[in-house]
Amino acid sequence: MLNRRQFLQSTAAAGLANAAPRKPNFLVILADDMGYSDAGCYGGDIDTPNLDRLAANGLRFTQCYSTARCGPSRSCILTGRYAQQTASDVMTPGNIPDWTRFAPQYLHPLGYRSYHSGKWHMRFRPLAGAGFQHSYTLMDQNRFFTPQNHLLDDQKLPAVKPGDGYYATVAIADHAVKFLKRHAADHAADPFFFYLAFTSPHFPLHALREDIEHYQRRFTEGWDVARQRRYERMRKMGLVNCPLSPLETEMWPPWNTPAAELAAKIGPGEVPRAVSWASLTPTQKDFQRTKMAIHAAMITRMDTEIGRVLDQLRAMGQLDNTVIVFVSDNGASAEQLIRADGHDPAAEPGSAASHLCLGPGWSSAANTPFRLHKSWVHEGGISSPCIVHWPAGIRDKGKLRHDPCHLVDLLPTMIDLAGSKPGPAVPPQSPPLAGISLAPAFAKRGSLQREFLYFHHLDNKAIRAGDWKLVSPGKGPWELYDLSKDRSEQRNLAAAHPAKVEQLANLWQRHEDQYIRVREAAAPMPKTNRM
Repeated sequence: MLNRRQFLQSTAAAGLANAAPRKPNFLVILADDMGYSDAGCYGGDIDTPNLDRLAANGLRFTQCYSTARCGPSRSCILTGRYAQQTASDVMTPGNIPDWTRFAPQYLHPLGYRSYHSGKWHMRFRPLAGAGFQHSYTLMDQNRFFTPQNHLLDDQKLPAVKPGDGYYATVAIADHAVKFLKRHAADHAADPFFFYLAFTSPHFPLHALREDIEHYQRRFTEGWDVARQRRYERMRKMGLVNCPLSPLETEMWPPWNTPAAELAAKIGPGEVPRAVSWASLTPTQKDFQRTKMAIHAAMITRMDTEIGRVLDQLRAMGQLDNTVIVFVSDNGASAEQLIRADGHDPAAEPGSAASHLCLGPGWSSAANTPFRLHKSWVHEGGISSPCIVHWPAGIRDKGKLRHDPCHLVDLLPTMIDLAGSKPGPAVPPQSPPLAGISLAPAFAKRGSLQREFLYFHHLDNKAIRAGDWKLVSPGKGPWELYDLSKDRSEQRNLAAAHPAKVEQLANLWQRHEDQYIRVREAAAPMPKTNRM
């Protein structure tokens, strides 16, 4: 006769649902620099069949927000607070307050085991600092084929050598499947939280040859046509009701490699500005089409690897009882930089010896129909796809939710669905979490109530209250938009509503000051367990 542990192991291995925990599992899947409209289920022209199936059997939130940058967004997901509250990412200065806790530290007292695979971009080690049970940590985001810095359970692994057959997106999924199999074998009675953080499609544009070939002729018409077609699909799908923003030829990240240097190091096909496709030379059109093919290949490979993780959940009998959330850490990137091993102009585009970036033309298409790109807090920089799939708890399948939400909401949602409040792991002096639970919106649209959403990255700042959004690019003046009909931020209403500008500016400043004041008044977290 089998003992209890043997029975649980056998049922998990057989893919039976008997061992399903009473509480739901959580799988948060994070893309890196993926545009709002890249996935097929958000109107895109990139093949994402697994994401599309999740959307068809779950919900799509149309107004989900990130922070506009990699590190701060990861901080929001794992802490439930704005990055300025905790200084818990590599881009926010200051001491991390000692009351900062991460998702595993909230969920462990509720019976959860926590796993991570992929990009990290946080100051603390995943196990020793944040409380994960197992982690594959990819620190090198500049090499998809030969990373030099990656860790397994906080211990550094050897650098990957050329020819080892490594590709980051596949490796991240490999470790996820291994951790899930181990969980099924040893802890099948326990619910789990899995943080699956892909590096795709962050630059450099590195992809497997067979994936690039799939898209060789897909984008020959250029980004103007692609933007218009995406926009028309999005309107028909009910995702947006605003105009399509025009290309902004004078907006690009100020830290980009200078245009002349790009031309010298990359070649005559590179285009440093979001100009019209018709203005490009044949050489530029061919090169830009190839870059978009690589970007698409990276996303489709990520979708394929997500499918493998979903297959493992299905084999464990846990797919229906797992709350799966897919989001992106920011909008598509207009950055054009050459890092790591540099760029060999003679190398095949997309290979390890190349170092290409998407650039502002295709980034504008990826962020359709919104303005600007990663690092800005206009809608193009902060709008994220957000798919929620949970067959055991969501019956309104294939529907949209227009409730505004933010990455800070993911942790409160998990705590809520786990049947608790954020008490066991939180010191008494800790301020409340910034996010709210999204669970009410799973059952009914229009059910989320909040006072505001706050944004601050570099010198870019914004606040959204209801349908009003106040936003400032860099050190520029405040702009005011009514997002109920102008999410593409085309009609600045600041001059017509000075009282609303003052009200929202004061609201933003009050919270900005409060976050800094509370953070600086706290004792700093010990510097042990740092990366």
